[in-house]
Amino acid sequence: MAAAAATRRTARPKREETFFYGGQAVIEGVLMRGPRHWACAARRKDGSIVMIEEPLRSRLYTSRVWKLPFLRGIAGLLEMLHLGTRAITWSANIQAEAEGIVLSKRAMRISMALSAVVALGLFIALPLVSAGLFHHGDRGIGFGVVEGVARAVILLVYLSAIALAPPINRLFEYHGAEHKTINCYESGATVSVENVRRQSRLHPRCGTGFIVVVAFVGFVVFVPLSALPVPLLIASRLVLIPAIAAISYEGIRLLTRIRTTVPGRVLLVPILATQRLTTREPDDSQIEVAIAALAAARSGEADTPQTPLPLAS
Repeated sequence: MAAAAATRRTARPKREETFFYGGQAVIEGVLMRGPRHWACAARRKDGSIVMIEEPLRSRLYTSRVWKLPFLRGIAGLLEMLHLGTRAITWSANIQAEAEGIVLSKRAMRISMALSAVVALGLFIALPLVSAGLFHHGDRGIGFGVVEGVARAVILLVYLSAIALAPPINRLFEYHGAEHKTINCYESGATVSVENVRRQSRLHPRCGTGFIVVVAFVGFVVFVPLSALPVPLLIASRLVLIPAIAAISYEGIRLLTRIRTTVPGRVLLVPILATQRLTTREPDDSQIEVAIAALAAARSGEADTPQTPLPLAS
């Protein structure tokens, strides 16, 4: 009897964890990422849609180790850098080819490196300098609070300012198309332009929301370390980035699962509100690109154990 019970327990199929599709906006296009396949769609200047789609072969995507809690947050950060850079480079070349220009990988790497330096300057160095200017006396809790507030203000000002540039504003429209398409897909409705158009452009699993959670977790982690000597203070802000990203990732996943509850709705207010700075309502042509990217990403998952939902153009 015990052996039979053990056999039944062994034979019971393992419950598959739901995979959350996601992506990001690129230049005149959208990247979508599936469990084992990614795709990016972009619209050429002649109006046609062009695609790139590939399986995810790196250990970063295939190893079970990187799917463990907290480690998957670090993997998500590395993935954003890896896939995001590839997709943006590809989409930039799609637009440049109409002008007979080819952007080299080296040029794009230099551009990304400069962007990283600017980001570190804005969100690490500038808040520390601001705290030093506005907080007088010994460094301690007060210094950390001023630094955290300064970082939040700088983030909001930065997001508001870049949205004034027409190319960035258009990128934010594709960001809205990506969110609306994912929302439609997760609702179980047929993913058509008409159905996607009715969806919200806000979504709890968003890079902008992730940055907001990172800022909050960073505030909690950094404040107790504010009395460190200056070299260690700066080093702590850099070295702890992966740990903060890991904690933030788990927080986002939890919020996604409880988003229909009262605590979930309350906690999501600042996350969704900030997305109003980085998303815009897309037009139908942009929605078509996002749908094409999701359809291509899903087409590479034919043998993935999940219930397929209908897609329509």
